Amino acid sequence: MIEHDKAAIIEVLNLYGFALDAHQWDLFDRVFTDDVTAEFGPAGSAWLGLANFKRSFAEFHESLDSHQHTMMGHLVHVDGDKAHAFSYGNWLLVRDAAEGGPTWQGTGWYDDELVRTDQGWRIRHRVCRLMSWSGNPSVPEPNAEHHPDMKTNVLREHCEAGRVAFLQAIAKS
Repeated sequence: MIEHDKAAIIEVLNLYGFALDAHQWDLFDRVFTDDVTAEFGPAGSAWLGLANFKRSFAEFHESLDSHQHTMMGHLVHVDGDKAHAFSYGNWLLVRDAAEGGPTWQGTGWYDDELVRTDQGWRIRHRVCRLMSWSGNPSVPEPNAEHHPDMKTNVLREHCEAGRVAFLQAIAKS
């Protein structure tokens, strides 16, 4: 059963990138709970509630000409009807009209808390942190609640400070 749960959770994590890049915002309903808390360091903001999160991400990503989000290196810890997942991400943003070049690429990680619902696994709390970036920092320009933050993060430091929920979850098991 746990292996089936892990596969289902990885599917949810990967569906996020597809939904985002395809601008299929209704697919976020298959990824997040209605009461999701989404903290995105690279966006310089956090959102409470799925409707608010979807609206804001649609507004920001529609201002770009293209983007690609790759999820990888998934780690999943299941504990009954709750789970924690950790994954790495690469983000390529393209805005052709950006002065100084059309692309910005970032790398970082996602630290997720998931819950089992009647519809399957959903992310209830997501923390996204930027580890590095290159390219034109004006590509991810401010839009509504998005205030791009190019501050980079060191995973080791977040772990040492107790700010990685996945690490805390596996330490308890």
